[in-house]
Amino acid sequence: MKFLLAAGLIVIVAVAAIFALGEQTGLRMAPAVQTIGAATPVTVEIANPHGVRRVSARLEQNGAQYPVYQETAPAHRLFWSRHQPVRRITFEAGKNKAPGLKEGKAQLVVEAVSNDLRAATNTAAFDLNVILTLPRAVPDEAQHYINQGGMELVTFTPSGSWSEAGVKVGKYTFRSFPLPGRPDQRFSMFAYPWDLAADITPLVYARNQAGTEATAHFWFKLFPKKFRVRDFPVDEALLDKLVNSVDPTGTLAPGPDTLARFLKINGEMRRKNNQQLADLRLKTEEKILWNGPFIHYGKEESMFADVRNYIYKGKAVDQQVHLGFDLSDVQNAPVNAANDGRVVWASDLGIYGNCVVLDHGYALQSIYGHLNRIDVKVGDMVKKGGPMGVAGSTGLAGGVHVHFSMQVDGVQVNPREWWDEHWIKDRILSKLEPGSAGKPSATRAESAASPPRRATGRSRSSRRQR
Repeated sequence: MKFLLAAGLIVIVAVAAIFALGEQTGLRMAPAVQTIGAATPVTVEIANPHGVRRVSARLEQNGAQYPVYQETAPAHRLFWSRHQPVRRITFEAGKNKAPGLKEGKAQLVVEAVSNDLRAATNTAAFDLNVILTLPRAVPDEAQHYINQGGMELVTFTPSGSWSEAGVKVGKYTFRSFPLPGRPDQRFSMFAYPWDLAADITPLVYARNQAGTEATAHFWFKLFPKKFRVRDFPVDEALLDKLVNSVDPTGTLAPGPDTLARFLKINGEMRRKNNQQLADLRLKTEEKILWNGPFIHYGKEESMFADVRNYIYKGKAVDQQVHLGFDLSDVQNAPVNAANDGRVVWASDLGIYGNCVVLDHGYALQSIYGHLNRIDVKVGDMVKKGGPMGVAGSTGLAGGVHVHFSMQVDGVQVNPREWWDEHWIKDRILSKLEPGSAGKPSATRAESAASPPRRATGRSRSSRRQR
């Protein structure tokens, strides 16, 4: 009798232990989705060290249930792995999978059954908002001419259910802003970036919170440009100067090999710094801060989108694109604002050295690099021609000059257009005037293709540039 009691106790303990070893399944939507439409992708993370043998998902609304996903795996009961990684499954949830779904509130319910003897079922419910009304975007009827590497402005009217609207040009996306005097309309200043093929078609778009997107074509003519390709010789002395100017302590690009350090700075750091510049697009005001054409200072040494082949000991060791103009200057000459704007960056920026960035409104910004000294701070309002510091050769600069560039919504563009008062009035300001939306532009194709005129400041002596 004692033997039977002991055996029974052992069985009870063993079963209890097996069930105690069972694991709860963690269910998490990543990234979180709050709105769905016709076919919205949803990703769920499933965490259970034993794995799961069944996963299902359904939409629930007003007492009705609509299955949208299910998968099963072979069951493991007595022997199982305790080291299964977190799984991510992606499926569509929306009207296409649930024809009876209506606009309004709903829930996505996800169930997972653990793949062990316990086979525990865990459930997670996520509140959703269903939006089925489609967005729409109707562009203006103007003629839009643009130089490759340059920019343009289009107006359009979004309607239906939308939360985001702008212009898409290949892999690039540009925001829109309310059209002054016409809050029902939007405008977008967009670029045709230098690195895109000449067969890309810009589109206006409107997207709702469920991810449903509508696009539309507008009249557009591109003038392709061929950018300069230049050999850029570097020797030991120059490499040593450049590397130690950017990274004197060796913390950013460590190692005894100066060439390897330079290549890391010239490539990896350049990409990082350009992304930092692009991220400044969010620090903008929704109004025009600039006043007339931008001022052109100094002599042009390097131009926008120059392709540089770096030559070391007779061999090409790197290739990078220079996004801006190098304007020659003299040591400690004043660096002045090209136009009215607010300072959104005033600090060291890697390859650009001491750098100032001005916001001119509507995500238009100008960039000034390699300064010897900065005399402004973030938040300052600067007038056109106002001093911001003095010229130098900080950062990746082999000689005294100012690196000047401009960007629209984080994409660097050729500043030459903004030196031309006629271009600014015709391509930008005329379209922002009340009643101008949708009217054809007076600009001829020939004027768009020709080099813009520039507003010049005083000329300064030339020095060797890098």
